[in-house]
Amino acid sequence: MGFLDSLLGRSKVKGPAPDRLFALSTAHVALEVGHGIRTRGTAAIVFQPLGTADFDAIAREVEELVRGTGEETGTTLSKEEDSYGYRWMVLHDDDVEDLVVGVNAVSDALAVGGYADRVLCAVFGFRDGRGQDLNLIYNYKRGAWYPFVPAGGDQQRSTERELQLKAILEPELPVEPQLERWFPLWGIPI
Repeated sequence: MGFLDSLLGRSKVKGPAPDRLFALSTAHVALEVGHGIRTRGTAAIVFQPLGTADFDAIAREVEELVRGTGEETGTTLSKEEDSYGYRWMVLHDDDVEDLVVGVNAVSDALAVGGYADRVLCAVFGFRDGRGQDLNLIYNYKRGAWYPFVPAGGDQQRSTERELQLKAILEPELPVEPQLERWFPLWGIPI
């Protein structure tokens, strides 16, 4: 922050610590062993694309990078556009650590290219011991995780199960403390 910024009361927003995304690399073990919550082998990163050549080049390069490293790790990649104009890069791999690394590669490439503000979130698919699908969402702008559990029907969610998961996740992950910021994501392509 410069001298003029301090005089005018402006401050720079500090981005979330990168280790917050990687916290899932170790947390998933505790979730599986202690609570029977297992990966569904899918994750996605969602961002708002720009129609510029620079942005398209960065997105293409990171896609090639993830596909290239996927040959070694077994990670596969697909893309989808949703009805709101967001692009989803969906990764498939049974290893949570590989999914975290792949998602991080995409977010890093966009950040290095100057497009960090275009990244909305990352979503990791899990299933509990009862067979219920649940999602762990990482909000990049907040640097925090929260659970999202669709309950079937017409855009219904299980807030009771989400609060149960909050209690399970808090020792393992930096959980978003403000429940009103637990935004539902309908139609997640994972």
